[in-house]
Amino acid sequence: MATETQAGAPVAPAGAGPLLRLRGVSKRFGAVQALADVDLEVNAGEVVALVGDNGAGKSTLIKAISGAFPADEGTFEFAGHNVKINTPGDATQLGIAVVYQDLALCDNLDVVANLHLGREARRGPFIDEIAMEREARSLLDSLAVRTLRSVRAEVGMLSGGQRQTVAIARAMTGNPRMVILDEPTAALGVAQTEQVLQLVSRLRERGLGVILISHNLADVFQVADRIEVLRLGRNGGSYAATADQRQAVVAAITGVGQDSEPAAPITTDSGETA
Repeated sequence: MATETQAGAPVAPAGAGPLLRLRGVSKRFGAVQALADVDLEVNAGEVVALVGDNGAGKSTLIKAISGAFPADEGTFEFAGHNVKINTPGDATQLGIAVVYQDLALCDNLDVVANLHLGREARRGPFIDEIAMEREARSLLDSLAVRTLRSVRAEVGMLSGGQRQTVAIARAMTGNPRMVILDEPTAALGVAQTEQVLQLVSRLRERGLGVILISHNLADVFQVADRIEVLRLGRNGGSYAATADQRQAVVAAITGVGQDSEPAAPITTDSGETA
């Protein structure tokens, strides 16, 4: 049995089980039950899509995983060890990185500065711009990013897809083991969306566990390995991301066949079905 540890638990050997396992996670805000007894598993080298209608609990769940909204109840396992995630710092120490929908980039700074924001390289009392630029190029090359013409471009001048790429790359600077992406393709065009989805696939190829939150089922089925549905703060089903499961996923999201019985056929006075 795994020993409970704080964030920063030792790494479990490969194949020891899911990278992340949640059991019975619940979260309440006053009278509102945002999450109720939610389970989730994510393996290393797997993209798990988390889908559901507005208010299903997706954002609350990822904030519980990231430590922004600590869960009221439930157990968390990471790399085979019981852990407690009470703050964002706990999640960071474990190797969990989150890219929120607002990206939190500084538009007036260039790509290099954004990638190293808060952890600038220094040589004595001075910022080492050369070392930072070298590291930025190496990181983008390792992710096979080809859409940025210059790492010295001001982020405010980049396209939506390029900005999303910078945000994901910044999350990788801490060498995380898991990345959570909150609506990474929202408001992007077709070409930019494809670039971001390719980057998500490369994160999987690097052996990271990836949680992808998206309302776009076309994107989900293109890049995910497994789909987890949340509905009204509870588990709504787990599905393989294959084309034949699309209708089942839509039904689980909308609650068709769950919340109400099929309507009885309408009959006329003559007894015929209308």
